[in-house]
Order: sequence, then C-alpha cells, then structure tokens
Amino acid sequence: MNEKKVFPDTFLWGSATSSYQVEGGIDNNDWAQGAREGKVPPCGTACDHYNRYEQDFDIAKSLGHNTHRFSIEWSRIEPEEGKFDEKEIEHYREVLRALQARGIYPLITLWHFWLPLWFSRSGGWERKDAPEVFSRYCTYVVEQLGDLCDNYATINEPMVFSGFGYIRGEWPPFYKKSFLKYLNVIVQLIRGHNLSYQSIKATFPRKKVGIVKHIVVFGANKNPFNIFLAWTFNLGWTHLFMRRVYKNTDWVGLNYYNRRVFGDTCVLGKTDMGWNIDPRGIYEALHMLWKYKKPIYIAEAGCADAHDRFRADYIRDTVESISEAIQDGVDVRGYCYWSLLDNYELAEGFEKRFGLVEVNFDTQERTIRPSALVYRDLILSHSHPKHEEGSIFFIKNRKDHIL
Repeated sequence: MNEKKVFPDTFLWGSATSSYQVEGGIDNNDWAQGAREGKVPPCGTACDHYNRYEQDFDIAKSLGHNTHRFSIEWSRIEPEEGKFDEKEIEHYREVLRALQARGIYPLITLWHFWLPLWFSRSGGWERKDAPEVFSRYCTYVVEQLGDLCDNYATINEPMVFSGFGYIRGEWPPFYKKSFLKYLNVIVQLIRGHNLSYQSIKATFPRKKVGIVKHIVVFGANKNPFNIFLAWTFNLGWTHLFMRRVYKNTDWVGLNYYNRRVFGDTCVLGKTDMGWNIDPRGIYEALHMLWKYKKPIYIAEAGCADAHDRFRADYIRDTVESISEAIQDGVDVRGYCYWSLLDNYELAEGFEKRFGLVEVNFDTQERTIRPSALVYRDLILSHSHPKHEEGSIFFIKNRKDHIL
C-alpha cells in the first residue's frame, strides 16, 4: 500500500486548543467562578496564548500544520447578556489573520465548555430560552468572523459536558446524579445546535456548520450479554444524540480517546490519564460516525504523556488507522491532534500533559517534544508538496473545504 496516495491533497493536518485551557486571563466564566469556590483548580494565566498566539502559530507552522482548531471564548464576546464586545471580536479577527498569514486553515468551535457568568448564574442550559440565547451568540460570531473562516462547530462534546456537570458533579454546575437535569440539558443542547445551524445557514448559506461529538467505542467479546451491553452503550452515548442533530450538520467533528470492550481480558498500557493506550480504536469510531454520511474532521485525538514515551507511536497508529478508514470509503477531511500545547486539563489542572509542545507554566517557555517532529514527518510524507507552500495553500485550497 502506498499511503501517500491514501490521503487527499486537501487533507488538513494540525492540532487543537480551546479558549479557557490556553488563553489565560479569563475570570468571568463558570469555570473561573468554580476555581474561586475551590471546586476546580485555578487556571490563571494558563499558556498566555491570548498574547502569544503568533509565537504558537509559528511553532505550528514549523511542524507542518496546515489547520488549527480553536474555540471562541463566549464570556469575552458577550460579557453581559445581549452586549457584545467589539474589541474581543477584533482580537479573534487578528487570530484568524495570523493563521491565514501562515497558511493555516481555521476550524472554529463556538462553544467548547465554558459559560459566561451571567448565563450560568441565570440557569445556564437549564434556562428555557437557552437554545435561543446560544443561537443568537453563534450567529453573531459567524457574522463578525465569516469573512475569515468558513467552518464552524457549534458545540464541543455535549455528552461529556452533561455527564461531568450533572451526573458526576466534577464540572460546573457541579450537580451529582441529577438525571432529570442531565436529560433536560441534553435536549436543550440538541435544540441549541439545531437552532444555531438554522440561524447561521439562513443568513450565511455557504458557511459550513457542524458539531463535535466525543465517541467512546463500546465493543464486546462473543458473549451475547456483552454484545447487548455494547450495543446499548453505543446507542445511548452516540446514536440517540446524533440522530437528532445530523440533519442539521454539514460535517461532524470526531473526538476520540479510548474504547471499552466488554469481556475483553487484554491488558493495555495506560496514558497519564489512566486511559488505555488504544489509538487504533479511532478506525471503529470513524465508521460509527460515517453511518450519518457526513464529512468527518477529527477534531481531537491525542494522549497525556508528560515524558513523551509513547506519543509518537500513538500518532503513528492513529494516522495509519485513519488511512485504513479512508480506504474503506469514509470521508475524513482532517486530523487535529489534541493538543498543540500543554494546557489546563479541566479538573486535572496542569498536571496532565497532552501537548506536542511542552509548556513551562512558570516561565511560559515552549519546547517542541520529539513526538511533534515525528508527527511533522508523517504530515510531510503523506502530503502533497503544495501543503508546504504556506499561505499559497490557504489561498488556493481553502474553498476545497466549502463542502
């Protein structure tokens, strides 16, 4: 097999970040409030990416990346309900211009996990009008940034947000085993996505709008009961949600980190998060999403590995599994490794290190890890030469991702 021919010339290679986890200086969202209350670790300056984004994008370009997924911080854009901050919009326009200047194609997530304080304090996603409020915000951002970006995801990992916030109680709003609230919020998220999609498309029909879904692949040995368990878990975690949104999507973002096989006795190595080192499961995750026949961008896939012991092999196996899915006919458009930088890893604070680039949080020094160079070499070996032309690639081929 000549893998160089497997990936299309327009395939996007890159990495991802999210606003609160890297930007720093955000104190008016629910996570910052949770930190003040001692419920989650403080984030503080994080990676200071808000001020250092050009330096970070220079690193991404040096590593061969031609795409970058990042999120807009809702609390910056709408610090008070219905009042939008044009200065912060201009900041994100500068971020997009910096990507464009380096030939890096942007994928924007409009909401990753973090809620403005005014929204969370008034009920957050439990508000009856939450879908409408969210749709207004999303449409405004696309209106303001649409000349610089074509592809937007409304929501990141809706099931993860709901589970950690309303069942496990580890994330804002810190409810535990509130199953009715959990189900209500999922319904609200579905409505929020669908309304946002319809509103954006009504005004900007050529913009492409998707949703980012975290896939846990549930499998089983030959035991019939385990097979039933896997079917039930896949239905509940993935398909019940996707069936209600896929008609209002132009593409789907896949986040993959692990799979669970009921009845499996195989012992796998563990990442620093304690998750199985199982990158090849992304092949099954891609096929699971391909059921909905929407183009797929891998929005996140990576591993916590502070000492960079197995990340290179993890990336190699991920890329090989993606190539196998493409050969099967799955329409995969790009791969964003999580994450470009070591960052604030949610309730884990700064302990877990996913980054291609190591960050010293005391000095803000960036150090490229050896695994990042392995990823760079994979990109170069699988890419058409024009991917190396920087901004020429961006100008010539950005329309290839207008579906």
